[in-house]
This record gives sequence, C-alpha cells and structure tokens, in this order.
Amino acid sequence: MLLLAAAFLVAFVLLLYMVSPLISPKPLALPGAHVVVTGGSSGIGKCIAIECYKQGAFITLVARNEDKLLQAKKEVEKYSINDKQVVLCISVDVSQDYNQVENVIKQAQEKLGPVDMLVNCAGMSVAGKFEDLEVSTFEVKPYNVYVTVAYPPDTDTPGLAEENKTKPLETRLISETTSICKPEQVAKQIVKDAIQGNFSSSIGSDGYMLSSLTCGMAPVTSITEGLQQVVTMGLFRTIALFYLGSFDSIIRRCMMQKARSETTDKTA
Repeated sequence: MLLLAAAFLVAFVLLLYMVSPLISPKPLALPGAHVVVTGGSSGIGKCIAIECYKQGAFITLVARNEDKLLQAKKEVEKYSINDKQVVLCISVDVSQDYNQVENVIKQAQEKLGPVDMLVNCAGMSVAGKFEDLEVSTFEVKPYNVYVTVAYPPDTDTPGLAEENKTKPLETRLISETTSICKPEQVAKQIVKDAIQGNFSSSIGSDGYMLSSLTCGMAPVTSITEGLQQVVTMGLFRTIALFYLGSFDSIIRRCMMQKARSETTDKTA
C-alpha cells in the first residue's frame, strides 16, 4: 500500500510538471521589446534597464533629475548588443500630474513602439515609527497583461542610504540580520521573473519564504508553483515563528535600553 501511494505521488508530480508549461504565460522575448523603467536613473531601476538592454531591449528611462538621467543613459548604452538599440530619457515626476505622465508614455510609444514591459521603480521607502509619520506620507488577464510583484531585500542603492537616515534602531537591527544585496543581482532576478510572467519575484531563501507565506489569494504561474506553496506553507510558518521571536527579542531589548536611558536622563 505504501509503495502504491509513493508511485501515485510520483506520477502526480510528473503530471504537474508536464502540464505546467501549458498554463504558464508565454515568456517575453526581450530582443526588440520596449521596456519603460520609472526611477531608472539609479539603483535597482537603472540596473534593470541595463539587464534588459543587455538582452536587446529598447529602453525608456523615466525619472525627475535630468542630469542623472543623462548619466544613466550613458551607462546603459555601454551594454548595447546591436546598433539598432535606443535609450530614450524622459524627465518627469510620476507622482504628480497623471496627464503629464500619460503624455510622456505616448511620446515614448511614438518613438519606440508599444510598451512591452513597464517597470515601476520610482520612489523610496520612508522609514520611521508609525505614529511619527506624516499623514501625507500615505497614499492611498483578460487583456494579456501580466503583473510581477518583486520582494527585493535591502539593496545597496541611494534609496537605502536615504532610508537609513531615518530608520529606527529596532528596524535597523532587524535589517542587519540579513546581508545587503547588490542592485545588479536583484535586477537580474526581477527581469528573469518578469520575462517568465511570474507573479512573485523574490531574492534568496528568505525572500522565497516570504513570498510563499504571503501568497494568500495571489495567482500562480504554474500548478507546480501552487503545489510548492501548499507543501511548504506549514514548514515556512514554523520557521517564521522563530524569526518573529528573534524580532520581538530585538524590540524588547531596544525598549529596555530606551527606558534605561530615560531613567538616567531624569536622575542626571
């Protein structure tokens, strides 16, 4: 009976493996494709533009600072693989006037054709305690369009450097439990997942565990992916509890340290 059950499981997994390609999105061919990258003048956005350009794509870089855009354009163009490739720069603040952003995209499409991939990398994290943040900080398949949600870890970018200026001690200590990734590594994985049409893009074992634990009602790219999430959910939840215990310990130590400092200040 045990042997029969094992044989059935193996057959089931093989069936899933064979059926998966039939329901997975068709991979995007980057050679000749038009890729628009907002926040493309630095950090992960610029590295994604470089990665796509290496594979033959046409690039539209969108960012606010024109000088940084022109510098990024020069860096991206170094990786050209043919003389037909083009890097277009457009200076605009995507967080402001929507009509202006719409016009910018239309201009890009007139010059380089319809947008095949849109990469949203504009903006940065505002670090701080919830009660200290300003209210203004919060803002609130039928057409064959696929979305890839990336879970990048702490990455060595100008955005992270800016974020660290206001990051609370507790958050900084928790962040230091993992290593900082290179933007090139993160960009390569995001482009790979986007091309394949994967809904989630994660980096490393921690990122994979997080994306599986938070999948909820998220779509799956293949039956195999769904099966992996079902099988690993219990194990990952157990591991996550240890992570949470460690994070709670860090927060308690910081609270105790803060309380001692306040007591010392009062008695001084």
